[in-house]
Amino acid sequence: MKQIDEINEKLAQNNYISNDHINTTLFLAGKLKKPILVEGPPGTGKTELAKKIAESFDRDFFRIQCYEGITYEQVVGEWNYQKQLLNLEAARDKDEDMTIFSDEFFIQRPLLTAFSNDKPSVLLIDEIDKADEELESFLLQALGEGEITVNDLDTFELKNDLIVVLTSNAQRNLLDETKDRCLYLYIDYPEFEREVSIVKRRVPDARDDMVDNIVDKTHKIRKLDLAKKPSIRATVDWVESLIALGEVQPTREALENTLNVVAKNQEDREKIIEEILNKI
Repeated sequence: MKQIDEINEKLAQNNYISNDHINTTLFLAGKLKKPILVEGPPGTGKTELAKKIAESFDRDFFRIQCYEGITYEQVVGEWNYQKQLLNLEAARDKDEDMTIFSDEFFIQRPLLTAFSNDKPSVLLIDEIDKADEELESFLLQALGEGEITVNDLDTFELKNDLIVVLTSNAQRNLLDETKDRCLYLYIDYPEFEREVSIVKRRVPDARDDMVDNIVDKTHKIRKLDLAKKPSIRATVDWVESLIALGEVQPTREALENTLNVVAKNQEDREKIIEEILNKI
């Protein structure tokens, strides 16, 4: 389909190597006006996808980074109490009336800023599984209704064509309502050919045989029982590290010496050496 092919081309122009599943989901999200819920292992490009959508389609980018204990105020906005107090005191000294509940005294946070923006935008709600269910429910309600009410201020309506991407690492089960309202997209570690294409795009000076070699080893490493499997970024870093050392055809020693970009603890490192490098 021509429109889906165009999505693929625009993402590729901004160094995001996509696939048919991702492209089709993006197309349907635009047509159906639905948020996209993206799950998958850490390091597979979930957050990067949202950023690249904004870059590729000339949209402003807003991000809510969720964490345990994040509040409504940190997502929507909060009153500048110090400024309110100073202005009240100044007005009292001059015996003047003054309202302190106006835009001037309200600090907008990412959700409200994204809603108020005039230009087509992308809103990334990153790691929504770290927020509590109450905030998750509020976010979905606001997105579904296309408006946010701030007590003592106003009701803000969505002013732009907003693409919403939610990411989750499945630390907790999301609400059924969230799953029902979103298009679901699972991004796994890329297949061999796609990861080779990603690395070549990020490290254009790398020799084809070196890239094939390192991607193959990364895929073998991911099959091991590790505390942390290597991300796509780790594959890229491994290739760049070997090039920096002048390793055109990386030796067994060079692979082990640069293993710190792939293995993130000593136990994983020893397991990779034993199961992969010692068998070269």
